[in-house]
Amino acid sequence: MDSSGRILQFDRNAAAVLSPDGASPDGKCLLGAHLDEVIAGARKPLLEALKAGRERTAMLAMDTPGGGTLDAVVTVHPMNGGAPGGDPADGDAPVRVAPDIAALAVIKVPVPLADRFVDPAVIRRALLDDALPRIGSTLDLEMLARGLMDVLVPHFCNSGGLLLLESHLDADEQPDGPDGPQMRRMAIGFDDDDPAWDATFPTGESLVYPHGTPYTQCLASGEPVLRSLGGEGAAEIAAAWRRPPVGELLKGASMLLLPIASAAGILGFFVCTRTVAHRPFDAYDVEIGMEFANRASIFIESARQYSRERATALTLQRSLLPTGLSAPSPVEVHHRYLPGSRLIEVGGDWYESIALPGGRVALVVGDVAGHGVKAAVTMGRLRTAIHTLAGLELPPAEALERLDSLMRTLGEREPHFATCAYVVYDAVSGRCEVASAGHLPPLLVPPGAEPEYLPVPPAPPLGVGGDGPIVSREFTVEDGTLLFLYTDGLVENRARDIDDGLARLRATFAGGAAARPLEELCQAALDGIYDDQHRDDIAMLIARLARIPADRHATWELPAEPAAVRRARGLIRDRLARWDLDDLAHSTMLLASELVTNAIRHAGGRIRLRLVREGGLVCEVFDSSDGRPRVRHREDDSDMIESGRGLHVVGRLAQRWGVRRTADGKVVWCEQELPRP
Repeated sequence: MDSSGRILQFDRNAAAVLSPDGASPDGKCLLGAHLDEVIAGARKPLLEALKAGRERTAMLAMDTPGGGTLDAVVTVHPMNGGAPGGDPADGDAPVRVAPDIAALAVIKVPVPLADRFVDPAVIRRALLDDALPRIGSTLDLEMLARGLMDVLVPHFCNSGGLLLLESHLDADEQPDGPDGPQMRRMAIGFDDDDPAWDATFPTGESLVYPHGTPYTQCLASGEPVLRSLGGEGAAEIAAAWRRPPVGELLKGASMLLLPIASAAGILGFFVCTRTVAHRPFDAYDVEIGMEFANRASIFIESARQYSRERATALTLQRSLLPTGLSAPSPVEVHHRYLPGSRLIEVGGDWYESIALPGGRVALVVGDVAGHGVKAAVTMGRLRTAIHTLAGLELPPAEALERLDSLMRTLGEREPHFATCAYVVYDAVSGRCEVASAGHLPPLLVPPGAEPEYLPVPPAPPLGVGGDGPIVSREFTVEDGTLLFLYTDGLVENRARDIDDGLARLRATFAGGAAARPLEELCQAALDGIYDDQHRDDIAMLIARLARIPADRHATWELPAEPAAVRRARGLIRDRLARWDLDDLAHSTMLLASELVTNAIRHAGGRIRLRLVREGGLVCEVFDSSDGRPRVRHREDDSDMIESGRGLHVVGRLAQRWGVRRTADGKVVWCEQELPRP
């Protein structure tokens, strides 16, 4: 333009967009016209730019040849800094300048709707350069699918969807069902805010496409499929699919299917559609669309592999960790498990609470060195061994020695070691027995007292081996005492010394913590841990210990003489009558007679008889012999002659029976099921 705003030269875009009558495609009507005749209000930024000698920008409304209005960004650049003749600020007075002074106006207007997919360079940049690298950084398959659709719509098509084969998402899914391959719609996109899209093509739907449609053709060939759905094309697909709304939504559309391929085969495809108001897909769109699909397939395959491996690892971890903790009714147990990070969600930390006969419970926390599937598998082996050893009712120290032997055997092929703390609590007597193999000391919180770490005799971790045996410690606890077992991830990390972590944990359980809810205490122990990016796995087990009420158990001392059997029967009959368990009186007296008789015959010394009503009815006989009774059979012709303390009778009458060693002998016990109320 010259200094008065008269247009001297223009480009072809200006000719197409700014022609006032829309009938002059070459823009001859613009030549010699004033800018403010084409865009009302453009004179003001022109004069300001000429006066100041620098560019000026304004947002102005521009009338389109079709009768609409567009918001135009008008930027005026002065071509040189020469002083004009006259005062530009003097109203409508003409601006007199040297004939060589001129200005350049750059006018930016929105692309008309019908021209959104016209410029290939814009499509390529939006699809391949701007957002795709950023989206590809995620390993969450659902988030990745949503991000890919946000790129395709609106930059490449008006609506679309991403569908993947179920057999590539779920390892248990068959590649082909009776009606064809099963597919899952991961995400859809559309630009017209019509809720019918979500209703007709729901995200997450599992479906089989009908034979003879473009969808099955794309899956079978692995090549892009371009279809025009004009005429009856959309209606035919809707009829084959038995989904009538499809015909209305896709009527007259141009549809392009882009296969997604990887080393595993065809993973699925993108569905892209353009409405009749836009340019239909052509060969260039197929080329750029396939380039997008090929790049996206790399991200999808990575996310798919990660999702499957993560699901496998989590399934393994969850199957190895206990699903429920058992304990006597007066003992309250709570647990928490926290993986080391979002990327490594499996590890070797574990916990157990196993109810034992006679109102006892085994509380265990362990930590296998390392992370990942190997540590989780080793942890699973140790948990299985712990359950077996608890069922054998071995003392904690002996159980850990057996675990140490197992770890050494496993370490012959690949070195393994682990730490473990094992506690057995008797809810009848209130006695605890604890042993530890390289594990951090349990925290004991008596009611009304300060917490203290139990000085358990030290022993090397399991699998390392040592010169001496593992030693346990026994003590009695008050009702309401908290016992807290944990792994080192709770108190130690790269930035914090373990002593500081132990002091923080002790402070968490100070000040009357024994009366607080266990869930609240677990949360308090984890405060500040979640945001630690360099922590280990964490397993916690907290128990509020309490005795079984006195009216649910009874203990009697008996002499080692035959008359004690008759006395035992009378004591049991009277006690069961007080408990309203007369139906069990006969069988219980017979069981007690056999156990007491065998103790008198083979053990000698005084005998203690205990009856416990907890879960079932348990009858226990304590003696001073450490010999384990066994049922022996001798085959003599057709008869089986028993020898061995009448345990054959015990095995027939009781639901289960067993033997456990004590510090001064052993206990033979049997359990019967309580009658249902």
